[in-house]
This record gives sequence, structure tokens and C-alpha cells, in this order.
Amino acid sequence: MAPWKLPLIVLAIAVPIAVAFYAGGPGVGVAMGALVAVGIVFVAVRQRPQGPLGHSAGATAPVRLLVVAASAVEDPGAIAEIAAAAAPPAGVSAVVRVLAPARIGFLDRWASDVEGARREAQRSLVITVASLAKAGVEAEARVGDEDLVQAVEDQLQSFDATEVLLVSDVADEDPGAATAAAELERRLRPRFRWLRLSGPAAR
Repeated sequence: MAPWKLPLIVLAIAVPIAVAFYAGGPGVGVAMGALVAVGIVFVAVRQRPQGPLGHSAGATAPVRLLVVAASAVEDPGAIAEIAAAAAPPAGVSAVVRVLAPARIGFLDRWASDVEGARREAQRSLVITVASLAKAGVEAEARVGDEDLVQAVEDQLQSFDATEVLLVSDVADEDPGAATAAAELERRLRPRFRWLRLSGPAAR
């Protein structure tokens, strides 16, 4: 944490409580303190560990490609690039898993309705896996968490990927993917690439 942030955090905690005690008396002050405590616990629970993800692969390790489809992938160029990444060297096996996040809208989250998001994720999986099959690539399919980084982290618990490939629309159309790509690039131990469907091919 940057040194300048700590005083701001202390002020954000102390000032509302002090004002509540001064303006409303002990009862209001204690109530405000309880609210601040609940807020601190809520923020702490939502914080995600920022350590490295996955394992580094050796040169002779089997190819285990995790394709994160932020949207359905049927673009021929993207499919060709995934197929190339999934092609193992001679004598090495390859496994491909496609992950589609169930991206829940604000109103759906408010109404606790996740079925629509899961159906859309399953539709993306069907399109992506079918497109890969046409290119000769067999792939497993999984629906994951709406948070792209959390979805990848969950998959790495059971799928020891040697490469993670995020496929999304351009950053202007999917800013969440851009944020996730930056974090994945920083934290992933396996090789990471980001393919944008309507812009520059990769980085």
C-alpha cells in the first residue's frame, strides 16, 4: 500500500464516527461505528489475494491451453490462432479447455437471476467449441464466475494450464476484459496472451 493511503483510510474511518458522536450523541456514534465496521468487513471479504496464479511449465510439459471466451468466438482468425496454440510439438499431448464467464447484469444480480447469464455463457461455449471442432480442435467446456480473473483462478485449481488465452471484443467494447487482461498478465505464471476480436490480433 502506498504510504499516503494509510492516513486517508484512517480519516475515512474516524471522521464519520467523530461527527456522529458530536452531532447525535453516544447512541448515534456507536451506531455509526457499527456501520463503519460492517463496511470494513465487507471490503475485506471482497478483496482478492494478489499472488501469482498457476505454475510455470517446463519445455517438455504437455500442452494445456485454457481459452477464456469473454464472448462467443467464431472469428476465423481467432480460431486459427487458438488452433495454432493448441497444436503440440511432436510427441507431446494437448488438452484444450474453453471457459465462458457467466456475466451477470446489474438488474439480474439485484433480482438474484443468474440463469440468463448462464444460458448466454453456455451459448458462447457451444459456438466457440463448435468453431474449434471445425478447425480440428477438440475442447472441454466450462461456465465460470462472472469475474474473469476469478473464473481463471477457479479453473487453475483443477486445470494446470501451460497457457491462458483471453479472447474478447476490443477494449472500448469490453473494458472489463481490458482490466482483467492487465491483472492476468501481471499475475499468471503460465504464458498469457490476449486476443481482441475487432482490433490488433494480440499482445
